[in-house]
Amino acid sequence: MPAQIGVTGLAVMGANLARNFARNGYTVAVHNRSVGKTDALLDTHGDEGDFVRTESLEELVESLETPRRVMIMVKAGKPVDSVIEQLVPLLEPGDIVIDGGNSHFEDTRRREAELAKQDLHFVGVGVSGGEEGALLGPSIMPGGSKQSYEALGPMLEKISAKYKGEPCCAWISTDGAGHFVKMVHNGIEYADMQVIGEAYDLLRAGAGLEPAEQSKIFTEWNSTSLASFLIEISAEVLGHVDAATGKPLVDVIVDSAGQKGTGRWTVVSALQLGAPTSGIAESVFARGLSSQRSQRALAQETLVGHEADVALPENFVEDVRQALFASKLVSYAQGLDMLDNAAAEYDWELNLAEIASLWRAGCIIRADLLDDIMKAYSGEQAPENLLLAPAFTEAIAEAVPAWRRVVATAVQLGIPVPVFSASLAYYDGLRRKRLPAALIQGQRDLFGAHTYERVDREGTFHTQWSGDKTEISAVSTH
Repeated sequence: MPAQIGVTGLAVMGANLARNFARNGYTVAVHNRSVGKTDALLDTHGDEGDFVRTESLEELVESLETPRRVMIMVKAGKPVDSVIEQLVPLLEPGDIVIDGGNSHFEDTRRREAELAKQDLHFVGVGVSGGEEGALLGPSIMPGGSKQSYEALGPMLEKISAKYKGEPCCAWISTDGAGHFVKMVHNGIEYADMQVIGEAYDLLRAGAGLEPAEQSKIFTEWNSTSLASFLIEISAEVLGHVDAATGKPLVDVIVDSAGQKGTGRWTVVSALQLGAPTSGIAESVFARGLSSQRSQRALAQETLVGHEADVALPENFVEDVRQALFASKLVSYAQGLDMLDNAAAEYDWELNLAEIASLWRAGCIIRADLLDDIMKAYSGEQAPENLLLAPAFTEAIAEAVPAWRRVVATAVQLGIPVPVFSASLAYYDGLRRKRLPAALIQGQRDLFGAHTYERVDREGTFHTQWSGDKTEISAVSTH
């Protein structure tokens, strides 16, 4: 019996996806550059379903039914290109090459265009959920052609996470859209994780609450509007005691956060699109700052803080919860706005309600509020910004007083809250009637003749600053 899908690259994610396919009744051909990994997978998990052992890409391709579906699960970048280069001569028109790794969406767009010239389908698939999700059901975000999804989609939907019986998998849009949406998902994830860390820091350094006590607080928060996977695991981490020292585990972990690049890609892409993702950007920068360990050590000895001795606001814990919820909403609002910008730039038809539905289970940012986000974008008239949806306008309005108190208190105490404060600034920037951009545009016109528009009449104008300072009509250059 020919295999219905092949997987090449059997590190943890590739192996777990192969097992997931097999557990769901598919015959899976497996391949790895090192045959030892293939054998290790089959020795340990070969009884979970039907596998076909192969030792070369030629064998892998020969073992597949047509149209062939080959999933590449290797490190992003040149390794993916190398596998494609070896694979393409073995394929026939109509076959499907799938990249299930964290590739940059621009690479995916390039590969899709190149393979299309040879009548091959290339599908960039965003997969979220980590190792456990890959095995038990991830959130899956496929791009590529609509035609390729007809042959591949049912399989992906079957192995995906389910939310109330609905698969957390749907066709996103053409070429690199799947990997782009996964990238933005990860950007939101960065902001969500950072703002949870800021809440922990405020409760620890500000209110003096020990990790064990915070674990109980986070568990309580997980039954509120904050209910989410990240709040749940934060409670678990905060409650865990290190066996070697008897201290809270969080106290023995070095405070330097790593990153694999998707958050940084989100910020770079947002800058290119002109999408204001300030909260997401600050979360990436916060990880970078945490990694500057030698500079931080010197700064601890040199720089003064002049922290104020302030009394904490009454109900400070509840204030932090509300500020956390508001900042979390902003991270989603910024990510979804970025998707809107990308749809216009790359000619994608992105269904934000459907994308939100894919994140309700299986992925890292799964949260109860995604149901409400989905509903907000499901009506006839989608909001210009998530924060403008009536349900969220009301929710964030209730949180604003607490949000302001928390940020002000943090500043006085010298506790950095980059995402809390950047998210509040974004909120205020949206709602302010006038922004200082008017002065900036005047400056640009003076030093570079970049022109400006007026509030009282149509047109583009320039003041002759080096001359008699009269205003003239001009062609816009900004």
